[in-house]
Amino acid sequence: MFESLTDKLELTFKKLRGQGKITEKNIDDALREVRLALLEADVHIGVVKNFLESVKTKSLGQEVLQSLTPDQQFIKIVRDELINLLGGEYHELDLKTAPPAVIMLVGLQGSGKTTTLAKLAQHLRKDKKRKPYLVPADIYRPAAIDQLKVLGQELDLPVHDSDPAVSPVVLCQQALDEAKKRFCDVLLIDTAGRLHIDEELMQELSSIKSTVHPHQILFVADAMTGQDAVNQAVGFDSKLGLTGIILTKLDGDARGGAALSIRQMVGRPILFSGVGEKLDALEPFYPDRLASRILGMGDVLSLIDKVQQNVEQKEAVRLQQAFQKQQFTLEEFQLQLQQIKKMGSVGSLLELIPGAKKIA
Repeated sequence: MFESLTDKLELTFKKLRGQGKITEKNIDDALREVRLALLEADVHIGVVKNFLESVKTKSLGQEVLQSLTPDQQFIKIVRDELINLLGGEYHELDLKTAPPAVIMLVGLQGSGKTTTLAKLAQHLRKDKKRKPYLVPADIYRPAAIDQLKVLGQELDLPVHDSDPAVSPVVLCQQALDEAKKRFCDVLLIDTAGRLHIDEELMQELSSIKSTVHPHQILFVADAMTGQDAVNQAVGFDSKLGLTGIILTKLDGDARGGAALSIRQMVGRPILFSGVGEKLDALEPFYPDRLASRILGMGDVLSLIDKVQQNVEQKEAVRLQQAFQKQQFTLEEFQLQLQQIKKMGSVGSLLELIPGAKKIA
């Protein structure tokens, strides 16, 4: 994740550490390197300009220039500004409304809406103890309805039996009535996408919005498309009034342009990030944690979350005791490897440990 940007920023900070004293020229040189790194990462030029102006203003204060560790102070300022760029504080998905809370996912074709909807349903059931009802409202893409039904079956969640001959607006109204009958407290709607934004698509989505009155309209953006994802989000927001953003394929994004630009350009919080193909690979978006990862500082808090979610406490204690008593057999070793495997690939885990990626 963001390997290219991380490597360039680390090289810039390394040069800064080699200076005996930080001067305005040193900071200008460092900011020039940061500017190039951000532009190469496909970050919006307006976002880059505002970011650098803010960093420079704070870096030229006496607190930094007279500090015993000015390079560390500079890195801290860059980190703080990155956090602001990514949205500041963590935003939780708001479900405070009369049930069922209607959540509508929108976005272009190929952004991963259907899979993301299944991931979101799994998150709401597992972590929020909700009872979601899934609605396939994309009647145009071949097998879109069947795809969501298969995913719902895999998760053992109810999926609306959508008829492709019925209009999406009527489908959503029928699904809302059915969700109420089943006492489901969240209605998740998978809408149609196109290869580009067009008037027909927007008209259909607007009709669905005015019919079922969604509490949340979430834009699903493919992080790997960079500025295209940002422009799409701006277009959808102007027509529908988005409430949040979900970034998909973030684990495969080596640049980071979409993640660093979309919050500032659209003005809506990033709520979740897709970090894998499995149905549990949807993580709440924490700006401070991602900023630390971009700067190569790791993300210990996310690592702890992964351990708590995937490792059984009793089993971990039993394995520890077996190891201490020198009774650690091949079977125990296999169990330990299986627990680690549940947490994801070794590469993704190394990203969360400060300094581990360099050693690898």
